[in-house]
Order: sequence, then C-alpha cells, then structure tokens
Amino acid sequence: MSKPHDHQNEKFTELNRKNQEALLGGGVKRIEQQHSRGKLTARERIHLLLDEGTFEELGKFVMHRARDFGLDKEHYLGDGVVTGYGRINGRLVYVFSQDFTVFGGSLSETHAEKIVKIMDLAMKNGAPLIGLNDSGGARIQEGVVSLGGYADIFYRNVMASGVVPQISAIMGPCAGGAVYSPAMTDFIFMVENTSFMFVTGPNVVKTVTHENVTAEELGGAITHSTKSGVTHFACANEAECIRYIKQLLSYIPQNCEDEAPRIPYTPSNERRPALDSIVPENPNQPYDMRDVILGVVDEGSFFEVHKNFAENIVVGFARLAGRSIGIVGNQPAALAGVLDIHSSVKGARFVRFCDSFNIPLLVLEDVPGFLPGTDQEWNAIITNGAKLLYAFSEATVPRVTVITRKAYGGAYDVMNSKHIGADMNYAWPTAEIAVMGAKGASEIIFKKEISEATDPEAKLNEKVDEYTRKFANPYRAAHRGYIDEVIFPDQTREKLITAFAMLENKVAVLPKKKHGNIPL
Repeated sequence: MSKPHDHQNEKFTELNRKNQEALLGGGVKRIEQQHSRGKLTARERIHLLLDEGTFEELGKFVMHRARDFGLDKEHYLGDGVVTGYGRINGRLVYVFSQDFTVFGGSLSETHAEKIVKIMDLAMKNGAPLIGLNDSGGARIQEGVVSLGGYADIFYRNVMASGVVPQISAIMGPCAGGAVYSPAMTDFIFMVENTSFMFVTGPNVVKTVTHENVTAEELGGAITHSTKSGVTHFACANEAECIRYIKQLLSYIPQNCEDEAPRIPYTPSNERRPALDSIVPENPNQPYDMRDVILGVVDEGSFFEVHKNFAENIVVGFARLAGRSIGIVGNQPAALAGVLDIHSSVKGARFVRFCDSFNIPLLVLEDVPGFLPGTDQEWNAIITNGAKLLYAFSEATVPRVTVITRKAYGGAYDVMNSKHIGADMNYAWPTAEIAVMGAKGASEIIFKKEISEATDPEAKLNEKVDEYTRKFANPYRAAHRGYIDEVIFPDQTREKLITAFAMLENKVAVLPKKKHGNIPL
C-alpha cells in the first residue's frame, strides 16, 4: 500500500516533467530544430559548462505576469531563461542561459528579475557570472516594463565590474539595447554563423542607409572579432565556445580580493637558448612576438585574447612557474608593431582587467612608435593612445617589462616604462631605446652637415652609425636606472620567475579619490 507522501512525490515528479517540457518550449521538435542549426538548448549549454551534478536551479517555476496581446494564453515555467549556480573545475560560478524556444528568449519583467537575482548573488558571494545569451530582445508585449528590466541588468553589470569576473557568450541573436549588457562585461564569446550582435538589424539599416547587408556581415562573430573588436573570441561551435570559457576561468580569480589559481610547478633548468635566435640581425626585419611568449612561459599555457583584432599587439594569459600572468606584447609581424587606435584600446582594456583582478602583467616591447597619418589623427589617436598610458599608470599589480628590440619615442613611455610605475625593466642587448630611429634622427640632427657634404649619402650613413652607437642601445637607459638589467635572451624566463616571485607581496596605494577620469 502506497503512502500519502508517495503520491505527492509522483505529482511533483510529473510537474517537473511538464516543467521541463515547458522550458523547452514545445518539446522535442523544437530541440531538433535548434540542433539542425548547430545550436544546443539552454539546459544542454549549462550541462556542458558546469561540473556534472553541480547545477542548482533558481526560479524554476517563475512565469510572466503580463496579460496583454495574447500573453494570457501562453505560460511557460521559467519564462525563457534558466538561472542558477554550480561549479566549474570545483569553483563556484553563477550562470543564466536564455531559452530561444520560449518567446524567442525575449526579456520580460520576470525574466529580468531572475537574471538580476543571480547577479546580486554573484556579487554578494564573490564568484564569476556567466551569461549565455540567446534572445530576440525585449518582450514587446510588456512595453516599458521589459525596458526597465534591461536597465536593472545594466546597472548591476556596472556595479559588478571589477568586483567579480563577468563573461558573456552570445549563442544566438543579441540585438538592440540587449547588446549593452554583454558590452559591459569583461569578455565576450561568439559562435560563428549562429550568433549576431547589432544595435539595429539589417532591415533597419537598409531602410535608413540603403545598405544591403546580411546579419552575419553586420554583426556576426567574424565581423566583431576582426573589424569592431566587440568580441574577444570567435568560436567554431558552441562546444568550443564553452571549452574556451572554462579555459579562461582557469587563469582568473573568483573576485577582486582573491588570487588567480596556481598549479604546482617544479623548478628546473629555466634557460631557453631558442630565444637567442628569434630577433633578426636586420632591425627592419619582422619576427613573431608569439615565439618570444612561447619561449618564456610555461609550456602550452599561453591563452591569447582578442587574437584577430588589432593584430599589431598581442594580449593574453599564460602561466609562469605555475603562476597566472597577463601578457601584453607589441607584434613586429603586423604593422611593425606600431601602436594605433585599435591596439591602444585593446591593450588598455586588457591591462585594466588584469589590474582589477590581481593578475601580474608582463610587457614584451618592440615598438617603433605611433602610427602616423590623417586617419589616425582625425580618429583621435591622441585620446586613444592615452588610454593605454592611463591603464598602465593606474595599475598597481606587479608589472615587468622586457624590451626585445625597438622602444622609440612616446611609445617607449607608454609601454610600461619605469617612469610610469613599472617595477622591473629588462632589455635584451638588441634593444634600441631612443627618441626615434637612427636614420630619421640623423637626418634632423645633422641636416646641415649632410647637405654641405661632398657625398651626402656617405655622410648620412656615417652619422647614422654614430647615432646608433651612442643612443640606439639599452646601455644609456641602464646607466640612468631606467633599465634594471641588460640580459641575454636565454636568461629571460629565469629572470622573470625571480622578479615576479620577489613582487608577489607588492602593495601600492593610489591617491585618495572617487575615481579617475580615463580619457574615453
């Protein structure tokens, strides 16, 4: 004979089953449609993201409150978003996953309330927040109430900024005002061919500007990872996207008061002879700064961020003797490694993230200056270049610079020089620290001598050699104390391990103020 509570359990189980069907927005057919487009369901995404058996759902039985325009006839438990908490590699995270099969994942009052609840929990408990976005935007039938819901989320994005890491994965449409929540998070992932971000869609663009453009061209993953820089990672599919999110989390702490996770490391011979042959003898010949990075960091640990955008600067995370660090490096293989508008902004944002979350910074410098031209000047290279200068100057985490070759002009100052607060500055013997290149400097300084010479070209070459010997080397800067040590390339890894260990307990206090006014 069955007991009364057995009947209650059966009813609850049946209710849960119906709830699951409702959350899936109509059953198996819709799921199959999602898979045919290369998309997973909201719950499948969470299942892939979190450690097995750790997800605790919140707000499972929430339903929308609106009754206008036919909403009184359709009710789905969960209201188009799955929210809760769980663990990734044993570490607590909070997550929301929008369900496009329920009203197109549109954001209603209750949908927003569910997201806001886990955002508040993430801040109170100091754990990362991950948003899996797949929504058609505000629920039009609810009018201003849905707009208010977005504003509630935006406000918490700002309040959580620098407190806990915020990660956004765009796994479907994200349009209109909805794009501003991911834009204020720390990292954005997009999936090629299935995710889109734009303030106004292709139809509106065509109406207003008469441009014919597809959703993919206007706001797809490739567009935003190469042209706009809106997204940090463009992923081939959703499984890869989730794998990258997990990898990213392994380098960053739970919150602003925590330290990034370390992995065990056993010291051995840290010399790296391969570094000796990377920089070419010809100062005008390019090389790949990634080769330097791979030669310095722990094997297989470099995780590049913003890889396809502003390729003249390389940023990313790595481990050095098991310790998580952030790396910013000029890239001589792209535009000779010059700083321009995009690379300055890319570098500045990465530096500020690392500083927010106590991740030490390594700067690898080979920069001939700022990119000249009307395009750069008219589009505010002055203001944008100042962003990188501001970010480095403000950073209080351990900061170490290695000059591998060129460090010219104002770019030398900007790239974490001793003058703006860098803790340790090293230079390879190939380093050239000067106001400008030897040829350009000689043409200015010795203009009269060269023009009056019987052989101007020979005189120019003579003066170039003279200037190079005197200024285009790291030793004058070392004499002044601007460079702490001139090191051989193969020593770089062991010097960096020692330096970061020495700086581990660094304390730097900024002047008391409400906040600075970064040149935005």
